[in-house]
Amino acid sequence: MPLEKISQVSGQAIYVPGDDIDTDRIIPARFMKCVTFDGLGEYLFYDMKFKEDGSKKEHPLNDPRFINASIMLSGSNFGCGSSREHAPQSLYRAGFRAVIAGNFAEIFFGNSINLGMPCISLPDSERAKLASFIQENPSADVIVDVQNLKIRFDGSSIPCELRQGARESLLNGTWDPIDELLGANESVEAIHNRLAYS
Repeated sequence: MPLEKISQVSGQAIYVPGDDIDTDRIIPARFMKCVTFDGLGEYLFYDMKFKEDGSKKEHPLNDPRFINASIMLSGSNFGCGSSREHAPQSLYRAGFRAVIAGNFAEIFFGNSINLGMPCISLPDSERAKLASFIQENPSADVIVDVQNLKIRFDGSSIPCELRQGARESLLNGTWDPIDELLGANESVEAIHNRLAYS
């Protein structure tokens, strides 16, 4: 089945500040006892959002102004720590379709791209500008332009970075390696039939 070609992502953005936000903060380990990834979105940043008694903490994701956010802006080294695939899955299941940060942990980056969720890098100064805009204009749209490697907001356009291989896979709709493998069934079968042990 052909995958969506992702040339841009647009929507409301939210700023979740902090460097070195690791995968255990994104999705605490105790919520990973699941057979599928369905429902993981409700546990996104759970310990950052809720006290032990279940009452809400002050956190951007608890701010009703950002309830429909689909683009997350954060700090450097986002997604570090353990390699759990549940972290990008929880972001995706919570409705996020792109993450903007200073840089990303390698495995988190790969797992996110495999969901069709661009991980865009911006330097500190540009992230600060975008964070200020988001805080002052919570309902405004932000556009992540994968095709032209730009972030667009409020009539402004700032350059961003995305690794070329990841960018090409998003633009070409080849971002899911399992789907790509299944799509090559006939080729795999032909090679299998040629092998001596088959």
